[in-house]
Amino acid sequence: MSTHAARLVAPDDGPGSGMGRGRVIPLPSNRADPADGAAMQPVNGIPTALHFRRVLGRFATGVVAITAIDPETGEACGLAANSFTSVSLDPPLVAFCVAYTSTSWPLVRKAPTLCVNVLAEHQQEVCAQLAAKGGDKFADLSWTASPGGSPVIDGALAWLDCTVEAEHPAGDHVIVVARVERLDAHADHGPLVFFRGAYGRFHA
Repeated sequence: MSTHAARLVAPDDGPGSGMGRGRVIPLPSNRADPADGAAMQPVNGIPTALHFRRVLGRFATGVVAITAIDPETGEACGLAANSFTSVSLDPPLVAFCVAYTSTSWPLVRKAPTLCVNVLAEHQQEVCAQLAAKGGDKFADLSWTASPGGSPVIDGALAWLDCTVEAEHPAGDHVIVVARVERLDAHADHGPLVFFRGAYGRFHA
């Protein structure tokens, strides 16, 4: 896994205002914040990947599931990411980052539309399932089709139907810019938060 600011939250390489004051409550996780040590120290003044990852891990993010229907097989496909952001209001654009090593992105990319699902605080297992390599990522997951035909996962906070507008190479990732075609709120829960290598929930 690479940097916190531009990565999927698990192995498959994962504008607003007026936010209330609150705190992130950790959820159980097998991830640990890296300890200080030689691996953390800069080499010739250049930050190591581990140090870069640890420092950027202090920027809390939400978590999304990016889903689609593989046009060749008709099967649902998807991945989890925490590198998601709004980009533009006019036209409505969002962006997310995907590692070049991702085996799921080529399947999602083939679809004419994709759906960004904003995951809720109780959906850590959904995130882990979609981020895992191989297997049926949608086994036992309940979902309905968005207007564009992509999976909207039950319990997700919101969904955005998108089409890929552009892809920009960026180091070991690709930055995907997508145009929002349709969107709506879906469920009413707190968000799933990723911070310092672990999952948590936001309490106001």
